Amino acid sequence: MNSIPRTRGPITALSVGHACVDVYQGAVAALLPFFVSERDYTYATVAGIVLAASLLSSVVQPLFGALTDRWAMPWLLPVGTLAGGAGVALAGVGGSYPLTLAAVGVSGIGVAAYHPAAARAARAASHGSHTAMSWFSLGGNLGFAAAPLLVSAVIAAGGLPASPLLGIPALAGAALCVAALRASTAGARSARAEGPDEGRHEDRDDWASFGRLTGAIVCRSIAFVGLSAFISLYARQRTGGGGLAGTVALFVLYLGGAVGTVAGGRLATRFGRLPVVRWSYAVTVLAVAGVVLAPGPPLYLFVALASAGLYVPFSLHITLGQDYLPRRVGTASGVTLGLAVSAGGVASPLIGVLADATSLRTALAPLIAMPALGWLFLRTLAEPGAGGPATGRRALVAQPEPAPTGVGPDSAAVAGPTGRPAAGKPYER
Repeated sequence: MNSIPRTRGPITALSVGHACVDVYQGAVAALLPFFVSERDYTYATVAGIVLAASLLSSVVQPLFGALTDRWAMPWLLPVGTLAGGAGVALAGVGGSYPLTLAAVGVSGIGVAAYHPAAARAARAASHGSHTAMSWFSLGGNLGFAAAPLLVSAVIAAGGLPASPLLGIPALAGAALCVAALRASTAGARSARAEGPDEGRHEDRDDWASFGRLTGAIVCRSIAFVGLSAFISLYARQRTGGGGLAGTVALFVLYLGGAVGTVAGGRLATRFGRLPVVRWSYAVTVLAVAGVVLAPGPPLYLFVALASAGLYVPFSLHITLGQDYLPRRVGTASGVTLGLAVSAGGVASPLIGVLADATSLRTALAPLIAMPALGWLFLRTLAEPGAGGPATGRRALVAQPEPAPTGVGPDSAAVAGPTGRPAAGKPYER
């Protein structure tokens, strides 16, 4: 059975749709300078806007993940996309601060609703391909990075009243989600017609391993958010290059993330997920140390290396989490994409407080320990399903490929017992 054509189309649509959604995660921060200049909001009030958007988009994700574990809810992809766009589009309309908070809150909930369902759909559409999942993750990274450019172009031309134009990517993203769901449904029908899914091993949730993976993701998040929040200011200090030096450092950080996300899938296909993830964390320790300690232009080399090291395991975190909790794919997606990642945002103000009390270099130094601590969490992890007699790579290779489940409008036809969507195919090493 040739699954490549079935994989490429849905994954491409999901990846571009992911970019259209994550534009709105970056758009809220990009709107802040315009709120300050056009509405005279204080730093405290704009901080409240960021908090409303980030908390709702991350903390609520596991709840939506649990719902998708209980019921097939593919409609969350287009609806979440539209809600994410509508909130940002309305944030610039009128000058009421409570209404602005409510608008970005709606956007955050939309983003939260989208991600667990999208990760489930991408898992099914990828047919066990690490590379396909890395392309899905890349879409979100590119969308986030493109947000400042989109917001600046729209608001600079028409001011905050032009913010409804920011809803256009949501319309495109919702259409792509519908196309991806239809393609996935067609693939599921084709797979069912080619043969039943027999001999599949019994899936068991491994909460202990998932907990250690979550700890590693939290450490990774603290390191990345800390760097992204302060690398622009730090590059100015260490290179003496002014504002341009900070902009270049931030660009290198985002560019390295895009490259690392794609490379992670390819490396995992060749060497296995856990070896790649462990080596990424180990390399990141040295890279972050270089960022903190290196003076002058070498700083940029270490920024690129740190960014790649932090993003190589990004999509692999998602697939590992889903395979550790095969009966709770939505919950695993919500935690790995949302709740664990939000820890970096919580730690960021602490870095700022320490920088005010000492120096920025001293405040960034603890970030060196974060990937090292993450490596310790990962050190004893085993590949999901490697311990049982009916699991592991040999069993996966010997079994027919199951049909994608829980992603199309007729997903109830392929749902598991009690109406729950059946788990997708485990990712092969």
